[in-house]
Amino acid sequence: MFKLFRSKFYIAIALLVFVFLFGIFGYRYFGEYNWIDAVYMTVITVTTVGFSEVRPLDGEAKIFTIILIISSVFIFAFAISIITEFLLVRSTVQQIKLRKMKRKINQLKDHVIICGYGRNGKQAALKLLRYKKPFVVIESNEEVIEKEQDDQVLFIQGNANEDEVLLEAGIEKAQVLITALPNDADNLFVVLSARQLNKGLNIISRASEESSQRKLTLAGADRTIMPDKIGGDHMASLVVLPDLVEFVRQLAIEGKDTITLEEVSMDDLPEKYKYKSLIDLNLRSVTGCTVIGYKEASGDFIINPEGDTKLLPNCKLVVLGRPEQIKKLNEMFNIKESFV
Repeated sequence: MFKLFRSKFYIAIALLVFVFLFGIFGYRYFGEYNWIDAVYMTVITVTTVGFSEVRPLDGEAKIFTIILIISSVFIFAFAISIITEFLLVRSTVQQIKLRKMKRKINQLKDHVIICGYGRNGKQAALKLLRYKKPFVVIESNEEVIEKEQDDQVLFIQGNANEDEVLLEAGIEKAQVLITALPNDADNLFVVLSARQLNKGLNIISRASEESSQRKLTLAGADRTIMPDKIGGDHMASLVVLPDLVEFVRQLAIEGKDTITLEEVSMDDLPEKYKYKSLIDLNLRSVTGCTVIGYKEASGDFIINPEGDTKLLPNCKLVVLGRPEQIKKLNEMFNIKESFV
């Protein structure tokens, strides 16, 4: 419906432009006025202000003036009604969207908050969408929101440095906060505010300078990421380890035949497998997936764990496999895709 009104809005604007051009060229031809006088006569005629004409009109010019007045009255009435309706409908649609979005945000729990929807924030959002992890984006630029907004991404317009905006995003119920603002000082303020509002929040912050990493950690960030450093390291790796980089790149590509990394929590496994060993789980034979890592409850990782490694509570497996193998893993053990 809004698109229909928008098309009518453009038609109304086009008709107004047509009336003015019609009047200017008409007075230029029938009244033999110069361009300035033709514009003046058109304006005072279509607006019906009652000013006197530049000079007396002859018969043809008077007939043209009558036609111009009648047509402009109808066109102006139509244009004003359409423009007014368009503005009202647009305001109403925006209010409806805003209320709907606020309801969805209020229902979120254990979600992710992304501060900033630039290059890094958008990449984070795409990854979360792929893993069906609920999230909300805080963005200060209204133009970015209007351009990127859709039914899948929830936006809050505002400054992520402000506590009120973070509370509106549901920070008290959130699981993770990703602050990807371009300025390190802004990220620092967001981390400080977020940590005060939610002590158990997992905070991941972007950093541009190495000197900012320590400050962000002291402020409460659990992890700090330097995209520029990662990018430079990646380019150098393309020179010295091209095949390894290509393999890792395949892990990040979505597709039918690409390789996927997945993590599986021991708490998601059926009861009969708990406290068993990797050999008892027999993932390779059952699903085709390969276990390449084991995260202990303490947070330590074991790379390429032994077959007798026990499946203990609060631990996780890092599994490598093709998408169809990962899907078989989830179906076989009735577990959901996890959030990495």
